[in-house]
Amino acid sequence: MSRLFSKQGVRDLFLGLGLMGATLALLLYPQASMEAARTGLQLCGNVIVPSLFPFFVLSSLVVELGLAGYLGRLLEGVMRPLFRVNGACASAFALGFIGGYPVGAKTAISLYQNGMCTKTEAERLLAFCNNSGPAFILGVVGAGVFASSRVGVLLCLAHALASVCIGVLFRFYGRNGEKKRGERRLSPQFQAQHFTAAFTGAVKNSFFSTLNICAFVIFFTVVIQMLVISGFLPGLARVLGTVLAPFGMTPEWAQRLLTGLVEISSGVWTLSGEGTLSGRLTMAAFILGWAGISVHCQVLSFLGDSGLSARTYLLGKLLHGGLAALFTAGLVRLIPLEAPVSDYLAQQVADIAGTDFSSTLMLSVVCAWLVFLLFFLAAAAGSRKKLGKGRASML
Repeated sequence: MSRLFSKQGVRDLFLGLGLMGATLALLLYPQASMEAARTGLQLCGNVIVPSLFPFFVLSSLVVELGLAGYLGRLLEGVMRPLFRVNGACASAFALGFIGGYPVGAKTAISLYQNGMCTKTEAERLLAFCNNSGPAFILGVVGAGVFASSRVGVLLCLAHALASVCIGVLFRFYGRNGEKKRGERRLSPQFQAQHFTAAFTGAVKNSFFSTLNICAFVIFFTVVIQMLVISGFLPGLARVLGTVLAPFGMTPEWAQRLLTGLVEISSGVWTLSGEGTLSGRLTMAAFILGWAGISVHCQVLSFLGDSGLSARTYLLGKLLHGGLAALFTAGLVRLIPLEAPVSDYLAQQVADIAGTDFSSTLMLSVVCAWLVFLLFFLAAAAGSRKKLGKGRASML
């Protein structure tokens, strides 16, 4: 099969058939495709834009103003022995956990393009710094899908633990090549921009990055709808369920898995149906770790001409999903999750579902600027420490 697809003519044939099938689906189901596009636009307007845009601006400012460099001096002793990256990479690690997909990946790419980390370090970061934000796991998945705050905390812990384990594992990536090439930062003479220039550039670039992500979200929302309504996804799920039946896979679970492999939000929402709680949680953990092809396309669009390899990123996300599912299966046995849902959690679900654009934007901006303030205080502390050492040496 691999030899067959290695031929250019065969690949072009399948690509042409796929495009023809997509065009035919749009012609046969125009109303469904329009509804799916509206759903994607609503998702972008209520969630994607207000939650990601402030963190894109923040990540750009942290790099362009040189705050990542100050932070690096403070955290070099942690990041280097644990993940084999310099301290400046801590900004990508922190923002990747707080901002959600794909803020961590974009920050890692910016660090490399500004000469604040080597190519190997950037590729290591891509493997474990592009994570789901706690707001999505605790709010949407925990309270919204499973109606349980305990489930949200459990999934968040498993997700974070798996990410750290992937980072430790990938510290060995490129080790020999790094020594042979003697890699150094691209631009050791990095000069921080003035705030006005950095701020205007950050807002402009973040706006285009957010639009780029919205395009992928809308596209894959339509793709999922077309695959379902045309019967292709259910048919593929039946085949997969038959093949994996000895492992306990059913067509229903196969369709949930295939949906999550393509798009994360649609995938986790399918888990609100029937099935054992442990099984649904394990699959949710895998989907959150894998992130979906939609998120991968967003990251690949940022990679562009950066020269960074996507292999470590994709391998890291696959391992992240597997480890998160394994940790979740273990935590389910230790933490009781069968407690009845309280009225507070029911109200929490209703509040999340009814959150409007302005509220989401306000919360996101507040969180972003609090993180920016923490980075600024860390940078100030690093400057004072360096100044104190300079004075001590003069004496």
